[in-house]
Amino acid sequence: MNLFSDQIMALKTKTMEQARPLFARIDEISESNTAKVLKAFRNHQISEYLFRTTTGYGYGDSGRDRLEAVWAELCGAEKALVRTQFVSGTHALACVLFGLLRPGDELLSLTGTPYDTMQTVIGQTVHTPGSLIESGVTYQEIPMTPDGINLNAIAGYLKSNTKIALLQRSRGYSLRKPLSISEISAACAEIKRHKPDCICFVDNCYGEFVDIAEPTAAGADIMAGSLIKNPGGGLAPSGGYIAGKTELVDMASYRLTAPGLGGHLGASLADSRLLYQGLFLAPHVVAQALKGAIFAAILFDLLGYKTLPHFNELRSDIIQAIELGSPEKMVAFCQGLQQYSPVDAHVRPLPGPMPGYTDQVIMAGGTFIQGSSIELSADGPLRPPYIIYLQGGLTLEHAALGILGAANAIINM
Repeated sequence: MNLFSDQIMALKTKTMEQARPLFARIDEISESNTAKVLKAFRNHQISEYLFRTTTGYGYGDSGRDRLEAVWAELCGAEKALVRTQFVSGTHALACVLFGLLRPGDELLSLTGTPYDTMQTVIGQTVHTPGSLIESGVTYQEIPMTPDGINLNAIAGYLKSNTKIALLQRSRGYSLRKPLSISEISAACAEIKRHKPDCICFVDNCYGEFVDIAEPTAAGADIMAGSLIKNPGGGLAPSGGYIAGKTELVDMASYRLTAPGLGGHLGASLADSRLLYQGLFLAPHVVAQALKGAIFAAILFDLLGYKTLPHFNELRSDIIQAIELGSPEKMVAFCQGLQQYSPVDAHVRPLPGPMPGYTDQVIMAGGTFIQGSSIELSADGPLRPPYIIYLQGGLTLEHAALGILGAANAIINM
C-alpha cells in the first residue's frame, strides 16, 4: 500500500536509484567500526555482571569503569569519562572548558562562531551569567574559508595565553562544511607546530563512527560529545562523554563532580546494559543515519533545493542541511516529518523559544529518548536563509518515510 501520491513514489524510486551506489562506502566503515567495537569488548572482557546498576556515590562501579576503558580504546585516547550525569553534549563540552581554562587564559575557535548553546557558554555574543568571559577568559575566533579551516591564519592568532584551540567538527546551525579527520589532524599539527602547549579540543558531536578513526587518534588532545547522539546507538537514555589525555580528562572530571573527587564518583542509576548495547549498535545505526541523509540530499536536490553536503560528497557528520528559503517551508517540513514519527505522530510542531538560542526554533522528532538526535529528527532557527537541519534515523526505512513525509508537506503547501 502506498502512503504517498504517485508523484512522491516516483520521486522515491528515482532517489533510491541514485543513492544505492553510494551506500557501499558507508557499509565498509560500519563493518570496520563494528570490528573495532567487538575487539574492544573482547579486550576488556565485557560480561553480563557489568550491566548492573549502582547507587549512592558509585564507588567501585566496575561496569562504569570498564565502559570508559572500552570507549578510550575506541577513541585512541588514554582515558575517557562516560557518564549519564552529563545532561547534554554542551554540558560535557562546558566541563572541559571550565575544567581547563583559568582567568587570563584565551580560548581560540578555529572553526568560526560556535553553535548557539556554545555561544552562551563562552559569553561572547550573548551575555550569560557564569560564562567563560565573565570568569575572566578571553576569546577569539578564526573565520573559516569556503575550503575549511584557515590554516595559514593560525600562527597570527596564537598568543602566549592561548590555552585551548577549539575545533567544532559538525556544521552546527550553518552551511559550512564539517571537519574530516584529516582536516582535524592537519589543524592540530599546525597548532602544535607554533605552540606545542596549546590544547587541541574537538567538539565531536554528530561525528562519532562516521569515519574509521576519532579525533583523539588523529592529534587532538581531548574531545567531548553526547551519548544521545551517535555513540548511544539509540539506546543510551542520557549522558555524554569526554575522552583524551589522562590529565586533561581528570581536570574536566573535577567540573562534573568536585575537585579531588572527579570520576571516582557517579552511580550508574540507568541500566548500564543500555550504554554497552547502544555502543555495540552505534556503528550500524550511524550508517543508517548517513544513508538517510544521502536519501534526503538526493530527494531535495531533485526538488530544486540547495543541500549541504551534496549527496555525493564525503561526510564527516550525520547532519543534512537543506536550505528551504522560508519559515513556512521549515514548519511544513517539520510537521510532515513528525507525522511519520513513532512517538507523538499526532503532534504538530510549531516554532518557539529554546534555552540557549536567540531565535525561535522549530523542531520535529517523535523520539523514544527525549531529544535524541541519533533518532530521526529535524530542527533549525527561524532566520534567513531558513535552513532545516535533518539528522538521525535508526533505520533507513524509517528515515526514508519521514523524509518523504516532509517533502510531501512542502509540495502540498
